[in-house]
Amino acid sequence: MTDTKKILIADDEPNIVISLEFLMKREGFAVSIAVDGEEAIDKIRSESPDLVLLDVMMPKKSGFEVCQEVKGDPSLAATRILMLTAKGRDTEMAKGLALGADAYMTKPFSTKDLVEQVRQLLGLTA
Repeated sequence: MTDTKKILIADDEPNIVISLEFLMKREGFAVSIAVDGEEAIDKIRSESPDLVLLDVMMPKKSGFEVCQEVKGDPSLAATRILMLTAKGRDTEMAKGLALGADAYMTKPFSTKDLVEQVRQLLGLTA
């Protein structure tokens, strides 16, 4: 059995956090939660998650700022980041990817697609 992968959910919308947490735990991942950008950075530093589900629009620091900070820090740069946004505008997607996000999904997304994307980013696809 491989090590349990750790996922940090960084989102300030409780209903989304609840559904993502349920989904990721059901897939067998260890889950922690951050409700704003500053908390996300702190938890990435302290918990070294394998993957961060990072909402773009958050208080204190945006997902873009979090992504930039994580990817700009050599000790954190290997952290996989899947950005989640309600805005499907190409410029936002390009910005997130330019800042080093590993993947991008727009809300609402299908849970099946999200799980597939997470598994792919973590190298768990069959």
